Amino acid sequence: MFLLALLSSVSIAQSNESKPNFIIIFTDDQGYADVGVFGGEQLQTPNLDQMAAEGLQLTNFYSAAPLCSPSRAALMTGSYPRRIDMAYGSDFMVLLAEDPKGLNPDEVTIAEVLQEAGYATGMVGKWHLGDQRVFLPTRHGFDEFFGIPYSHDIHPFHPLQERFNFPPLPLIEGETVIETDPDADQLTARMTERAIQFISEHQSEPFFLYLAHPAPHEPIHVAPAFLDNASDEARAALREERGTINYQGRRALYPQAIAELDWSVGEVLKTLKSLGLDEQTLVIFTSDNGPVVGSAAPLRGRKGSAFEGGVREPAIVRWPGTLPVGQTNSELMSTMDLLPTLTKLASAQLPDDRVIDGKNVWPVLTQAAKSPHDDFYYFVENTIAAVRSGRWKLHTSDGEPTALYNLDSDIGEQHNVLDEFGQIAAELQRKIDAFEVEMSTNSRPAGWVSDPVPLTQH
Repeated sequence: MFLLALLSSVSIAQSNESKPNFIIIFTDDQGYADVGVFGGEQLQTPNLDQMAAEGLQLTNFYSAAPLCSPSRAALMTGSYPRRIDMAYGSDFMVLLAEDPKGLNPDEVTIAEVLQEAGYATGMVGKWHLGDQRVFLPTRHGFDEFFGIPYSHDIHPFHPLQERFNFPPLPLIEGETVIETDPDADQLTARMTERAIQFISEHQSEPFFLYLAHPAPHEPIHVAPAFLDNASDEARAALREERGTINYQGRRALYPQAIAELDWSVGEVLKTLKSLGLDEQTLVIFTSDNGPVVGSAAPLRGRKGSAFEGGVREPAIVRWPGTLPVGQTNSELMSTMDLLPTLTKLASAQLPDDRVIDGKNVWPVLTQAAKSPHDDFYYFVENTIAAVRSGRWKLHTSDGEPTALYNLDSDIGEQHNVLDEFGQIAAELQRKIDAFEVEMSTNSRPAGWVSDPVPLTQH
């Protein structure tokens, strides 16, 4: 019996040694053009630019929603947010403090799949899928969590505080609040430090790290070390705060916030190299939705929009020795594809009792295969506002086509060709109608609690 147990443990150890590590770096409200290689000439992103030179730049990579909570729900579950009733909060467009709603504990997340496959799983940063204990990351497959339960603007300094009456922002370790209203200027640095700590502590076993930075979501905060080249406008805004937070004035700090995020990416990649993990680790960088302050050029639309600028994200993937180097991939992919793709790479098992909208895109990344998606649907809250099929994108309202764009020749959605291609529009509208029926047939409920409690007190 002892010999069998020993052989079994050796077999498991050898199996784990061959499994790759995964890191998802997810920023908040970073626009398509807010990275140098994506056209952000006004920004300094040398580490992200180098990451793209050492990997793949994905130019048709989508978030599944143009807002925080639904986009994160899709990333975790591989499903459109509406399918899992996470396209809208309980009574607001995203989840708030002391919210009775959250990601259903019965959902299977990337972390749970990888945890079951023997991975150490850690999350650092912004969760935003429910602040009640039953909804926290540690209840959704993460061994470790260090971060905040929702956006850092859900705090007493919000411009609409009289309406919302938000409690102090909690900083959480595991399931315990360890600070209230942490210094937001230090959040990017602290999240980076904890991410590096997680990598170092789990370097001898396969790991999955989800690093979800709160930045550059408003209010924009930056560590003092990155303020050297801040504008006079930004410096004046900081001087005048005096116990408040100047949301509008802090917008001038956007370039510095992006620079600090780029620094963070560089620190993560530097750690992988120093620990000899570079060729064992797939790193994925992207953002949750379009910008508020930044730029989505040449795309039309911003955060909250079904135009491309609301959901097409800057995305870079890097895995030295495995992925192509210095190339651009224009096939359609989305954050929902990460669950099935990482599951395949980890030799793990997808749940087979539910519809998962994402697909394994590894052949697309490594073998120049075509996208497995015939169609991609754009949601605004619970409404299908548009569909893309190949080069064609149809916008719709109340079941009627309103605009048709050829994204191959009109990436900025400026030239409505609906009148010229009515037959194509009708075909795309039929796709939307059919998907509405399928979605209604194969949907799952969100999680709810009857007695939500605040994590912090006023």
